[in-house]
Amino acid sequence: MPPSSAGPPPADGLVSAARRNMRELAHGLSHASHPPTPLFAESPRRWLRLLPYAVVVALTAVFVPVTIDVLTSDYEVPGGLAGALAVGQAVPMLMLAHRPLQAWWIVFAVDIVGALVLLARPEPHGTIWPWTPPGVVGYLFVLLALGLRESRRTVIGVWLVTGAAGLTLHLVAPVRSDGGALLLFVLGAVVLVIGASVRERSEAQRRLVEQWTISESERAQRTLLEERTRIARELHDVVAHHMSVITVQADSAPYRISGLSEETRAEFASIAAGARESLAEMRRLLSVLRSDGSRGELAPQPGLDRVQQLVEATVRAGLPAELSLAADVADAVERGRVPQAVDLSAYRIVQEALANVVRHAPGARTRVSVTVLDGHLTVLVVNDRPQKPGPPLEESGTGHGLVGMRERVRLTGGTLDTGPLPDGGFRVAARLPLPPPRPPSASPHPEDL
Repeated sequence: MPPSSAGPPPADGLVSAARRNMRELAHGLSHASHPPTPLFAESPRRWLRLLPYAVVVALTAVFVPVTIDVLTSDYEVPGGLAGALAVGQAVPMLMLAHRPLQAWWIVFAVDIVGALVLLARPEPHGTIWPWTPPGVVGYLFVLLALGLRESRRTVIGVWLVTGAAGLTLHLVAPVRSDGGALLLFVLGAVVLVIGASVRERSEAQRRLVEQWTISESERAQRTLLEERTRIARELHDVVAHHMSVITVQADSAPYRISGLSEETRAEFASIAAGARESLAEMRRLLSVLRSDGSRGELAPQPGLDRVQQLVEATVRAGLPAELSLAADVADAVERGRVPQAVDLSAYRIVQEALANVVRHAPGARTRVSVTVLDGHLTVLVVNDRPQKPGPPLEESGTGHGLVGMRERVRLTGGTLDTGPLPDGGFRVAARLPLPPPRPPSASPHPEDL
């Protein structure tokens, strides 16, 4: 019978998995999982960036003399040898801020050398072995730095190596070992779990912030696209009206004007055909914009002539608002000096500004002003401090109102200024350009025909 191709026997699979895990642990112990940058390196606060360096300097300054004193007085180690061991165990702590794994290797090796040195000395009364008290405490600080910076695989590898070294020393001299190796093994596990938990929690928070930032950016982009689509739908109605007027004028010109040559009649027919084709293209574009199933507005698009009604409706909703509409504004609208795109944009800006006041500053006294000055239509909406707090207004432009205002102003080539006032209110100021006045000999406005 041919050998089965279902896979290796279970024993071989376990051996392969064990080898792979050992290779991963060895790689984790020999390769740091982070760049050599200290904790809080990206913090905007200078004192927080310097804090890791201050901590490691303080630890080194404390552990060097304490270790020398303990080795010379409790373990009767000669001063020179005690100083060398103290420097080897404490000075690498200066690396904990940026290279904790490399510091652990040095401290771990020096601790084993120190244990062997103490093993060669007579056993002092009342001491622990293989690790000295300052060695245990300093080693725990090293493990804490590892838990805060390294991956879970590296942390587990460090813990296992520490336990294996303690067990080996215990087997070498079981009489001298009185539980010190087990103590470091247990305390090291606790410290590593604490450090790893803090690190993983910080990473989770960082990922949440990144995801929130991405979601916020996507939401802002989606809002912008929705507003642009809405504006495009409205502008379709405006442009379609003008194109329809052009078509009617071009078609009716041969009947209204006598004595036209055949070339002129053909030119008018070509203009009418081009206008009808453009109108058909715009209708196809509109069908794409409304492919989500939404239906268009059946009522005429509003303009400055309905701002008064808009303010009155806002007052009935409980917002104290007043309107200042200059006489030259109505005159400019009647004379056709205000293009329909500007007329519609001005109305929408007032509408969205009042909606923002109702939503974010309920009860605030609001003033709406529309004027014509220096060839521009100026729309100003200012509200006082709200009587009761509301949700904050997103000044970055991710709110639907501000996005709509900016897009409409950009479309007409104007400028928009929004921002809080010193007294706690808010201001929206839009300046929309108007075409120059037509000379008296100009042809009548298409809407007058």
